[in-house]
Amino acid sequence: MTTLFDPMKLGDIDVSNRVAMAPLTRNRSPKAIPNDLNVTYYEQRAGAGLIITEGTPVTQQGQGYSDVPGLYLPQAVDGWKKVTAAVHAKGGKIVTQLWHVGRVSHTSLQPSGAAPVAPSPVPAGGKTFIINDDGTGAFLETSEPRALEASEIAEIVEDFRRAARAALDAGFDGVEIHGANGYLIDQFLKTGANQRTDEYGGSIENRTRFLLQVVDAVTREIGPGRTGLRLSPTTPANGISDKDPQALFNYVAEQLATRELSFIHVIEGATGGERGFQYEGTTFDYEAFKAAFRKAGGKAAWMVNNGYNRESAMQAVESGRADLVSFGRLFIANPDLVERFKSGTVLNEPDRDTFYGGGAKGYTDYPSLQSAA
Repeated sequence: MTTLFDPMKLGDIDVSNRVAMAPLTRNRSPKAIPNDLNVTYYEQRAGAGLIITEGTPVTQQGQGYSDVPGLYLPQAVDGWKKVTAAVHAKGGKIVTQLWHVGRVSHTSLQPSGAAPVAPSPVPAGGKTFIINDDGTGAFLETSEPRALEASEIAEIVEDFRRAARAALDAGFDGVEIHGANGYLIDQFLKTGANQRTDEYGGSIENRTRFLLQVVDAVTREIGPGRTGLRLSPTTPANGISDKDPQALFNYVAEQLATRELSFIHVIEGATGGERGFQYEGTTFDYEAFKAAFRKAGGKAAWMVNNGYNRESAMQAVESGRADLVSFGRLFIANPDLVERFKSGTVLNEPDRDTFYGGGAKGYTDYPSLQSAA
């Protein structure tokens, strides 16, 4: 029987267990450059089978929150090299999440104070986290977006390709494309944000075009075996919705099946909330989604996320429902989460007040079993 603690191969990436660290925005990289504090944070969590870094914008235009690390500056690549070297020295594997937030941004973060971009000029209606000059942080309403011209979309696809190459130059084992949580790729996919009438809007095939172009550009650059993808079929995060998510994502599954990716990372339900969440008037069957992928020949590892604990994760892997399970908040407070899961030891509780911004407190000062002993 396969267990949560067995090794496996994710395309070209060998991992020592099936406990993944989910991407977690922590806002501790001023000027979009990873620093020594970030090195310590990821190094502490190298016991994960796979670390997926916090969302890493592929350009400044893709930036939606203050002090998140990017991949578009040479200094950022140099900073990430220190992170990946530290994780590898501990025997870990690490990929970075390639991110473009689209409309979930603020003009103060955009080049020349421009409006954020989106498939259509539909506001997200949410908030983003901004750190002021005095170091204090605040949640502000996202700015009104403008619709991308069709000619601009190809350049954003190219931004993802360049970032994927930069990721390997920085020593990452691969990348995860962020196609979830109401950010740019998800905005193109879903009817609540995409009102286009050109080749990127309307039909499911058209709304999927941008996602597949990004996937193809990245896999041509670094190989499909080092490329994962995160999706969230029914999350309402950042004001996103769709009128028929089952038809949309079954089609997505069939298209992805031919692309030999490393892994598919699925957020079940509302991100950080109800796992059974459905858009009003719709239903979604996650087993049918996975079945559509496998029926079409998809062999990528299937990773699940959202509200899992030790017992439910073990059951998901042992039953074959998932190949890996990713954890977010539990990894915030428990740098040695895998060891705690193995021994059944009590877990540290995360301090929500220190999730976003700040320094070492609530970031690198959670005790491990070893330090507690």
